[in-house]
This record gives sequence, C-alpha cells and structure tokens, in this order.
Amino acid sequence: MSKVKLLLDVVNDMRSLADSIEVVCKAMTESDAVPKEETATKTETAKSPEIPLEKVRMVLAEKSQLGFTAEVREIIGKYGADKLSAVDKAYYADILKDAEVLGNG
Repeated sequence: MSKVKLLLDVVNDMRSLADSIEVVCKAMTESDAVPKEETATKTETAKSPEIPLEKVRMVLAEKSQLGFTAEVREIIGKYGADKLSAVDKAYYADILKDAEVLGNG
C-alpha cells in the first residue's frame, strides 16, 4: 500500500510541476503578445500604479514551483475566481501580499 501512496504522490507532484510550467509559459506568451500600451499622463500614473497580470502570474508560478500549488489556488479562489485571468485587476496587489507569505512561515 505504501508504494501506491508514493506513486500517487509522484503523480500529484508531476501535476503541480505541469501546472507551474503552464503558468510560466502563459505568462511568457502573454508578455510577448501584449502590445505596449500608450503611456498614460503623469497624473494617471501617480493615481493608480497598475500591477501587470504577468508579474502576478510569475510570482504565483514561482510559489507553485516551490510546492505551494494548493495555496496558490486558494489565494485565487479567495478573490472569487478559479484562474488568475478571471480575478479583477484591483486585487493584484492583495494577491501579491498573500503570496509573499507563502514559504516564509
């Protein structure tokens, strides 16, 4: 029975790795495909510095690669989504704060 459990653990680890690789690939693809936005006026930039989706995706991918895939999914779910691209941009800073503590505790 313990060999079966070990094999199932390997399967779960491989799924986590595959999920992490997929997130990194999507982030790389999106950053290559996204045209550069026109520069905003200085007042707009000062009011709301936007965090790009790619940055959030890369941070979460790193945490997932470190073995925190379930926690990353919980963070995304906390903001009412099942995938990062479905999360409102307004929560990106909060997501980064939540991810920051993973592995530091």
